[in-house]
Amino acid sequence: MTDFPTLSWPDTDGPRTVRWRSEAGTPAPKRVVIADDRTTADDAYRLACEGTALLWRGDFQNARQLLLAMSRRAERKPRKGAPKGPNAAPATPLEAFHLHRQAQSQRARTLGMVLLPLEGDYSIALRRAPDVKLACEEAWGPPDGEPSVVSLREVLGLIGAHEWRKKGVAIPALGGAHVHPYYGVFSPVRGEYLDLIARAPLPSVEKAFDIGTGTGVIAAVLAGRGVKQIVATDQDARALACARENLDQLGFGKQVTVMEADLFPPGRAPLVVCNPPWVPARPASPIEYAVFDPDSRMLRGFLAGLKDHLEPGGEGWLILSDFAEHLGLRTREALVEMIEQAGLEVAGREDIRPRHPKASDPSDPLHQARAAEVTSLWRLKVRGE
Repeated sequence: MTDFPTLSWPDTDGPRTVRWRSEAGTPAPKRVVIADDRTTADDAYRLACEGTALLWRGDFQNARQLLLAMSRRAERKPRKGAPKGPNAAPATPLEAFHLHRQAQSQRARTLGMVLLPLEGDYSIALRRAPDVKLACEEAWGPPDGEPSVVSLREVLGLIGAHEWRKKGVAIPALGGAHVHPYYGVFSPVRGEYLDLIARAPLPSVEKAFDIGTGTGVIAAVLAGRGVKQIVATDQDARALACARENLDQLGFGKQVTVMEADLFPPGRAPLVVCNPPWVPARPASPIEYAVFDPDSRMLRGFLAGLKDHLEPGGEGWLILSDFAEHLGLRTREALVEMIEQAGLEVAGREDIRPRHPKASDPSDPLHQARAAEVTSLWRLKVRGE
C-alpha cells in the first residue's frame, strides 16, 4: 500500500489508513468525517465546500440522493468571478469558457467529497449497494485484495462507463454497427466527423494510418470503405485494448494492426488520418486529454511529422472543429500558418455542422460558440507535389 496514495481518518477503533483511488489524480482529502443516513444535504454541502470529505457509512441509495441534493445546491451557488447584475453576461466567449471551466472544477471538487469504502475485491459493504466489481475491474484491472476509498461520483462514473461499454454506441457510418468504448476512452457519441471520413474521396485503398485511434472507430470506417491495410496507433493502454476488441468484433481485425506509438508508426502511407483533441487548453484530469490538447501538442506534432510519413501524392486528413476559434483559443490564421510551416498545403476541405443537443441549447454557457461550430476534414498534401 505504500506505493499508492493513502487516506486516513479517525474511527471508533482508532485511526485508519487505506489506499486512496482517484482517476483524476486528485490528492486525498486531509480532513475526513464519518457520514450516514442522518447527515443532511445542507451539512454535507457546507463541509464539502470547506474541504472536508464525508466517508459514507449509511445506505448506498441514500448517498446517491445526498449527492443529487448537493449537486442542486452547487448549481444554485453563484460562480466565483461571474458577472453580476440581472442582465450580466461574460464579455467574450473566451471569458465564458474560462468561467465555465472554473465552475466545472469547483463543482467536481465539491461533489467529489462524498467518499465510499471499497473492500479488497471491489465490493461495497453498504446497504443496497450495487455490484460494481466488474465495472471497477474494467477500469482498474483485477483487485489486489487491499481495501480502498474512492469518491461516490467516480464510482457512479464507473457504473455509467460499464453500461456504455455493454450497450455500445451505434455508428451510422458503419451501417449502425456498435462501437463499445472503454472507461477513459473517448466515446464517439458525436458522429458527424465520421460522416466526413465516410464520404471524402480516398486517395488510395492500399494503406492508411489512423493516428490516435481511441476506440478504433476511424480505422473501422476506413476498413469498411475497403482500405486493405491500416495501422492504428495510440499511446494509452486502455485505448489500445479497446480498439483491438472493437475491430475484432466488427470483423476488421485482419485489416487493422493496432500499435502503441506516440503519433506515427514507422513507414509511410498514402493516407494518414488524425482526429486530435479540438480544444487547446489544459485538461483537468487524464480522461479530458481526449478533448483538451494543451498548447496544441498533438495537432502540432501531427502536422510537423506528416510530410515524413506520407507517400508521394498522398493525403493527410486532419479532422478538426473550429470550436476553439469561436472561443478565442486559436485563430484560423494560426492554424493555416501551422499547416504552411509544416511544408503542407490544403488540397480541399469538407465541412459539416454539429448535431449534438448543446448546439441548439441557448441555456448552455458556451452556446454562442457551439451554435457557430463547424467540423472540417482538411485534406493536406506535401507542398509542391
